Amino acid sequence: MKTRREIIANPSELRNRARGAMIGLAIGDSFGDMCRKPEQQLGYGFSTDFGRGASWSTDDTEFAMMTATIIVKSGGAPTAEAVYDAWMENVVTQDELKRGGASEFEAARNLKKGLRAPLSGRYNSYCFSDGAAMRIAPVGVLCAGDIDRAIQIAYTDASISHDREGVWGAQSVAAAVAAAMGDADFDEIFQAAMKPVPVDTWYAYAMHKAFSIVDDNGCDILKAWMPLHDELWTSYKASVCEAVPQAFACLRLSHTDFRGGMTLASNFGRDADTIGAICGAVLGAKYGYDSIPAAWAEKPRYPSGTCLPLIGGVDIIALADQIADIVLSEASGGM
Repeated sequence: MKTRREIIANPSELRNRARGAMIGLAIGDSFGDMCRKPEQQLGYGFSTDFGRGASWSTDDTEFAMMTATIIVKSGGAPTAEAVYDAWMENVVTQDELKRGGASEFEAARNLKKGLRAPLSGRYNSYCFSDGAAMRIAPVGVLCAGDIDRAIQIAYTDASISHDREGVWGAQSVAAAVAAAMGDADFDEIFQAAMKPVPVDTWYAYAMHKAFSIVDDNGCDILKAWMPLHDELWTSYKASVCEAVPQAFACLRLSHTDFRGGMTLASNFGRDADTIGAICGAVLGAKYGYDSIPAAWAEKPRYPSGTCLPLIGGVDIIALADQIADIVLSEASGGM
């Protein structure tokens, strides 16, 4: 993996990877959400491209872009106070979260009661959901090449709505994206994803189980596909311990190019929008914006604001560039 200094020394590559990670997340969100729809599966079975209609965004993209706006507004130093202010302004004040997840609903209710992080995330029936993991990729972009910093900032963002597995899953994704931003190989990316995972926890068990299913079946997609569904199944489909290990398993099965890995992940079913978003962010950070089919990159570029009006019409590419500029500005700080 490249050092932080090496990453900053190549601004065009940094910008390419930042754009790839951010738009890759949005592609995975909309493509995965499309692929899992019953009518799409009835018509195509396994989908290999977007349909002809307009793209859309779910809470995965829109909460991720809110995380990105927090990063930009804070100049690359998002504090717990900055996260709180953004939630109070853009989430809690909504009369109804139209497409938010259960963890976000409960966090908003807790914030209304006067609770603050980490209690707003801890006193939450869905604190183990993948709601923070789906939104955390911009932290990995900011922390390109710095795994420890990604893990630390991911906690700051995730703890407002999550605890334990919900936080650890977010830290895994942020660490993996930070590694991919530094052109780490996939063994290093998987090691980064495991770094924040406490031993002897449900999440550790699920991650090891996912990797062993893939490895024991010789990375054969046809052999590993159904066991990855059956052996990681949880009654709440958005659980970190199901969806996040499945996302990393998809990356272990297919990671040599953006489109191939993205197609596999988005067709996984269940929480495919989040699985797609996680894989899209990692693959986009690894291979860059230039590796993404142009039509795919433009499809979700301007989110609909269905969940968070703040994000409606925001240019994801411009937002990625703003985070890249923050990273580059650190060059004057002796990085």
